[in-house]
Amino acid sequence: MTPSELHQDAIVIDGLIIAKWNRELFEDMRRGGLTAANCTVSVWEGFQATVDNIVKSNALMAECSDLVRPVRTTADITRAKEEGKTGIIYGFQNAHAFEDQIGYVEIFKQLGVGIVQMCYNTQNLVGTGCYERDGGLSGFGREIVAEMNRVGIMCDLSHVGAKTSEEVILESQKPVCYSHCLPSGLKEHPRNKSDEELRFIADHGGFVGVTMFTPFLRAGVDATVDDYVEAIEYVMNIVGEDAIGIGTDFTQGHDKDFFEWLTHDKGYARRLTNFGKIINPEGIRTIGEFPNLTEALLRRGFSEPQVRKIMGENWVRVLKDVWGA
Repeated sequence: MTPSELHQDAIVIDGLIIAKWNRELFEDMRRGGLTAANCTVSVWEGFQATVDNIVKSNALMAECSDLVRPVRTTADITRAKEEGKTGIIYGFQNAHAFEDQIGYVEIFKQLGVGIVQMCYNTQNLVGTGCYERDGGLSGFGREIVAEMNRVGIMCDLSHVGAKTSEEVILESQKPVCYSHCLPSGLKEHPRNKSDEELRFIADHGGFVGVTMFTPFLRAGVDATVDDYVEAIEYVMNIVGEDAIGIGTDFTQGHDKDFFEWLTHDKGYARRLTNFGKIINPEGIRTIGEFPNLTEALLRRGFSEPQVRKIMGENWVRVLKDVWGA
């Protein structure tokens, strides 16, 4: 089987995309052979604004139903593959949209939200992000984790502080994830995870999606798809071939204003990060170039079964564990 044939045949899942939602993006997802993706519909927004985002996203998906379909269960991912569409999983990068209402967790589950990051870079009512003194998981946060477990929403710890992450991993009765992270063993950065952190989440049944966001890669803006594969290999050597997947963090289509909003606390307060030039690795600059990743993994020496697991099969298994369907 050629790399192209393998890519076309495989389940391909991106564990984190925060791109600009429009038909052009969905067309590029189809060019890239994407079976499903965790698509961010909330970062700094509260309950009402997040519901508004979901309303807009639902309308866009209805308009583009020839290209995409909503995903509520892993059977929907299989259906997307069979239909030649991309399945859209709604995800949050912050639990802020739950505000102080535990009941909102189930409401958002009913609206199609399948993955929620506990904190985005800073403190919220649940715990602490990776750019702030980490006080760990709050009492309210423990209740939120329990409710997310109950209704079937996956806990994501990508931008979460080390102590809060550890406590969520221990608190959760279901697998949790770093949906999009890189190893600090290749580059020190507050957003990257140490070998110990990667081992800890895997040892407790968790999952690691590897990102290709170039500020966190060893080669920075000069990175290529092969540098991304190096990071995937590094992480797999720690967590094993069954606990790893893809989470690109594609920001395709966004402008400078979006990054200004994203990199300030709560979207407007103090500056948290300054990435400078945002450019994806050469060879996978756009979602449409996703087949190049399958080819690069094979070129690196990964076996066909390993490539299938990394590109999507592992995500399907862990999501079924969390969602229950």
